[in-house]
Amino acid sequence: VQLVESGGGLVQPGGSLRLSCAASGFTFSSYSMSWYRQPPGKERELVATITGAGGSTQAANSVKGRFTISRDNAKNTMYLQMNSLKPEDTAVYYCYARNARVNYWGQGTQVTVSS
Repeated sequence: VQLVESGGGLVQPGGSLRLSCAASGFTFSSYSMSWYRQPPGKERELVATITGAGGSTQAANSVKGRFTISRDNAKNTMYLQMNSLKPEDTAVYYCYARNARVNYWGQGTQVTVSS
């Protein structure tokens, strides 16, 4: 099983980034997928979640209206479109897969929002 995040980097406040999470080794469409983040010196927190078929999404209040979670089950890939980025969005962003029995984490990708 592998979850590989990509797309992180340094961006100015107000800018955009799109994160990707490429999954392999499990039946991707059968898993709920989420993005978590861990800001420096803080605990990991849930950013957004999408159901297996992609029909339902939820997002943290802090990112609603700015971040959009999506998935392409044909490509075994999940995305996080991040717009209007703020310095407080600076964190390591992690991909997370879950079903009723097991869960998997990616290794994380750094997002830094700074001028």
